[in-house]
Amino acid sequence: MEALVLASGSSGNCALVRAGGTTILIDAGVSRLQICRRLAAFGISANELDAVVITHEHGDHVRGLDVLVRQFDVPVWMTAGTWSRVKVRCGGGGEITPGRAWAIGGLEVTPVATSHDAAEPVAFIFGDGDRRLGYCTDTGVFTTALQQRFDGVDLLLIEANHDSDLLRHGPYPWPLKQRIASRHGHLANHQTQEAIEAVASSALKAVVGLHLSAENNDQMVAHKAVETGAPDGIPVGVVTRSEMLRVALNGQGVVLERREIP
Repeated sequence: MEALVLASGSSGNCALVRAGGTTILIDAGVSRLQICRRLAAFGISANELDAVVITHEHGDHVRGLDVLVRQFDVPVWMTAGTWSRVKVRCGGGGEITPGRAWAIGGLEVTPVATSHDAAEPVAFIFGDGDRRLGYCTDTGVFTTALQQRFDGVDLLLIEANHDSDLLRHGPYPWPLKQRIASRHGHLANHQTQEAIEAVASSALKAVVGLHLSAENNDQMVAHKAVETGAPDGIPVGVVTRSEMLRVALNGQGVVLERREIP
């Protein structure tokens, strides 16, 4: 099982999960061209995609979706609420329901409701029968439902958006600061640490922090929060908007491989 973080942050979000002979793209928040270039940096073609799953309708998660799926005719899955806000033409896929798992090839995919200012946002859990990967960004709180569903995952990719003090004293206007810090905004570093602690178990092999704010966070501070929340000795990391990361879980252990954006 492996995950590729192709883009992370308010300028665009996109990731890929591969396991069980199945390849799924999570969000398409950068252009089709950028998605193809970034996949190619890892030796992957967009023609290999079995599906695209969407967390929610904000532009930094769907900006490149329509052009991508029109060119590659890949199925798209999202909640009914998200479909109501996204205009995209595709030849397959459909609606998903939070809490209800479905199969895409060799992967079982479970959407889990998040708390964000979007129509019907979700996180995802991917399972191949042996391992589970949890992917969660854009939530103001790590809810009980998220905690229960993510408990015992092998790989965890989770938002570490902002430092509360940096946000409070930063350049954003007060209404935007309130939105980010609200229950329908984004996780602060200390909330990310608490969330990791809540779901950590002997199964957890690696943790990666995502969606770092360039204005309201610090890479080292975010890394420390992720590291503190994770069990001792497991690989941890954070991804900034200027880099990509491959996280692979195989028989030899865990690989964290950083790449420059092409």
